[in-house]
Amino acid sequence: MTTTKNYPKSFSHIGITVPDINKAVEFYTEVMGWYVIMEPSTIKKERETAIGLMCIDVFGDDWTEFEIAHLSTSDGVGVEIFSFPNGVKEAPKFNPFNTGLFHFCIQDPNIEDLIDKIVAYGGKQRMPIREYYPEEKPFKMCYVEDPFGIVFEIYTHSYELTYSSGAYTK
Repeated sequence: MTTTKNYPKSFSHIGITVPDINKAVEFYTEVMGWYVIMEPSTIKKERETAIGLMCIDVFGDDWTEFEIAHLSTSDGVGVEIFSFPNGVKEAPKFNPFNTGLFHFCIQDPNIEDLIDKIVAYGGKQRMPIREYYPEEKPFKMCYVEDPFGIVFEIYTHSYELTYSSGAYTK
């Protein structure tokens, strides 16, 4: 086996499942400012198109249709929003200790206003805003939930800036 130098892969998109696709598109466009790339659409189970076959490969045969919308962040990361008619409509219990996706993180230098907007649209602030370097640098973070119970984090600064400065060394 030949080894070649590894290089960092870019993040393409994340998929989230919500109980109401139209409310989710409204929340993520109004609160996060994300762009709609594809309006909510219904995908039906069929074997005549590439998308139909791909969805059968991914979801198996135990479905008939679902809704999907595609959004994009300001830096081009895609957000696929799914809504399945027969799925559980409540968010799973938050348990970061189990294997699986724990959260995603977005970045906004105006963390206070964004949290106020999230709460105004039916989301929750899960903790106080915390500073990584109190009295040194204005790096802040906070965990929140969207109105559907999906937990995510907000940083005021980039991931690289936050951790390259030794966030846990003080």
